[in-house]
Amino acid sequence: MGVVTYELEVTCAHPPAKMFKAFVLEADNLFRKVLPQEVKSGELLEGDEGVGSIKKVTFVEGDKTTYLKHKIDAIDKENFVFCYTSFEGDFLVNKFEKISHETKWVPSPDGGSIFKSTTKFYTLPGFEMPEDLIKYHKQKATNAVKAFEAYLQANPDAC
Repeated sequence: MGVVTYELEVTCAHPPAKMFKAFVLEADNLFRKVLPQEVKSGELLEGDEGVGSIKKVTFVEGDKTTYLKHKIDAIDKENFVFCYTSFEGDFLVNKFEKISHETKWVPSPDGGSIFKSTTKFYTLPGFEMPEDLIKYHKQKATNAVKAFEAYLQANPDAC
């Protein structure tokens, strides 16, 4: 097994508390509103939304991935930190043992925020992570953050 790591930073116009609430705390409801072309549903399978809880995200037909399950590893509402591990889903088959995500929203000098993410892909023996797959994931994450930013701009009372 190998580990491929990438880091990402995305700036946003909204403060960390607002982005964290929308992107993390209200994700199950908002992802399908904000990204209806990609996310079909999000559901809590086990737990109380806290550490150890297991969630399933189902994607719309036609996406490369139909579903992913992840376990919440850490959630810090005061410091806007959310860590989770994707451990099951068709995207992982024959490629990855798991994918871990460490995310944090920090204040930016202009009153907005910066989304900081470190993602680690734990590859299965024999699978070489192509560079275009890393670029694809970075773009998907950036697009999601920017879509939430636009949604909150258009719906200021949403969170």
